[in-house]
Amino acid sequence: MAYSTTSTAYSRDLGDELRRLRESSTKLNAAAFAVRLGWDPSKVSTIEHGKSRPSEIDLVQFLTLCRKDIGFYEDFKRRYRTAFDDYIVQVPDNLRTVAMAESMATAITTYDPLTVPGLLQTEAYSEHLYWATGIATEQQIPGLVQVRQDRQTVLRRHDRPTCVFYIHELALNQRVGDDQVMEDQYLHLLFNAPLIRVVPECVLANSAGLWLFEFEKAMPLAYNETDLAQLFVQDPAAIARTRLAFHRLGKVALDAEQSRSKLAEYVSRPRRDFDGSGPLLA
Repeated sequence: MAYSTTSTAYSRDLGDELRRLRESSTKLNAAAFAVRLGWDPSKVSTIEHGKSRPSEIDLVQFLTLCRKDIGFYEDFKRRYRTAFDDYIVQVPDNLRTVAMAESMATAITTYDPLTVPGLLQTEAYSEHLYWATGIATEQQIPGLVQVRQDRQTVLRRHDRPTCVFYIHELALNQRVGDDQVMEDQYLHLLFNAPLIRVVPECVLANSAGLWLFEFEKAMPLAYNETDLAQLFVQDPAAIARTRLAFHRLGKVALDAEQSRSKLAEYVSRPRRDFDGSGPLLA
C-alpha cells in the first residue's frame, strides 16, 4: 500500500506545535505568514502538517517571525532532529505525540497484559495506579490523571477510530485501589465490551503492552511504553511484526460474546472475592 506522506507521529506533533506557535505569536493565517516569509503557502502547510522537514534556515526564519530567541530555536532544533526517524524514543511524561496519534487514527488496536488500557481507565483507577506504581510525584498525579481522562474523548467522537482492546485476564485480576474502585472499573469495561477482547489467564502474557495506530493518509505506527520511555516505530518490518502479534492474539483471545460474558463475571463477583485474590497494587 502506498502512502502520500512521509510524516511520522513525532513530525506531525512538532508541526502542530509550529502551527500553534504561529497562531498564538503572530495572529497570522498560514497564507499571510507565508507572504511575510516570502514562501509559497504550500510550504507553510506541509511543514505544519509534519509532511516535510524544513531546513535550518527555514526553521530560523519561521521561529524568528514568531519572535522566538536563539535559545528556543536551539531547543526546538534538538527535538526536531529525530522528527522523521523510524524509531523515536521519548520520556514517559511527554503525552502530546501519543495523544495526537490517538486523535488522528482511523483504527487503534492495543494489548495490555497487566493493567486496564489507559483509554478505558476510570479516573479513580488511574489515580490509584499512579500511586501504586510510584512513577509520578504526588504533585504530578492529578495532572496526569486529567490528561488520561481528556484523551478518552477520542472514544466519544461521532467519527471515533475503530478500536480493539486486547486485555489479558491478569490485568483484570490486578487489584488497583479498593473494592469500589475495582467494581466501578469492571462496570466501565462492561459498558465498553464491544471494543474488548479478553485474553484468558491460561495464555502466556507478554511482559509489555503493544499499540498499533492506523491512519487514512500516513504510515501505520507501532507504540510501546514503559515507566522509563515511550517508543514510536514506523519501520515497515516492525509494523509487520506488530500485525503478526495481533493476529496471534486474535486467535487465542475470547470472541466478542465470550469477552462480554467474562467481563460480566467480574462485575458480579462478590466483594469478598477480592480478599486474597490477585496481586495487591495499592
